[in-house]
Amino acid sequence: MSETKKYGPDIYKRNEHGLFENADYKFNEDGSVDWRAMIKPEFLYPNRDWFEARGMEAPLSIDELLDNQLLIMLGGIKELAKLRGYHSVDFSTDNISDGYVTAKCTIEWIGNYESSHVTLYTDVANATLANTDDFCAKFLETIACNRAFVRCVRNYLGIHIVGADEIDKSKTRSKSSTIEGGEDHNIFAITPEGTLKKALIEVLNIKTIDEFKEYLRELWKKELYKNEKAKEWDDFSDIPAKECRVIIALIRNNQEVDYNPR
Repeated sequence: MSETKKYGPDIYKRNEHGLFENADYKFNEDGSVDWRAMIKPEFLYPNRDWFEARGMEAPLSIDELLDNQLLIMLGGIKELAKLRGYHSVDFSTDNISDGYVTAKCTIEWIGNYESSHVTLYTDVANATLANTDDFCAKFLETIACNRAFVRCVRNYLGIHIVGADEIDKSKTRSKSSTIEGGEDHNIFAITPEGTLKKALIEVLNIKTIDEFKEYLRELWKKELYKNEKAKEWDDFSDIPAKECRVIIALIRNNQEVDYNPR
């Protein structure tokens, strides 16, 4: 006699341990659920940035890759949250400034044999004009909430694979050699690059990358700052964070440098 196929409520029925009766769970040696093993392969793919940073070609398959060489899709995070079980998901956002949004995600997890009682867990994330691409920059609140949700789920469940929504996508942003913002300096992201742009405009009235390079040449002549790699900076996003901080300090502490933008 063939077994009756489960559907609807039967599929989502939980047992006395708080686990789905119809799910094939994997467990750690200590008896806890191995949530990492519960991620379906279709939600994982190679982290190309990890390989490119090491001069390696990203593989086409996820086979034998370590957790730090992978990214997990938002759908995989949602699947894990559903498997674990939760009562509610709550978000709150805060617009720190134009182009800078933070989000807090709080999940009320159901009790199961691992925790035995309802648990609240909170995590935070941000989305700025400095860590998103041109498309995502139009939806900073949504991106920040997605990132906070991903971190909340994976940190609570002990997943060490970074979410695809968490990675910095700014390198795909269209480059601009001009500092935008006019008189409203609050639009600059709270990052080394954003702070440098703000200082350049406020202190030196420098608005373009060409004017900035002219300023660097004046610093070189006065032996205040020398960096051979500066000639490779075609955009403000090319400037390493460490160098941004050094130059910011020079701008604020050495304003006697004779520089007048044309």
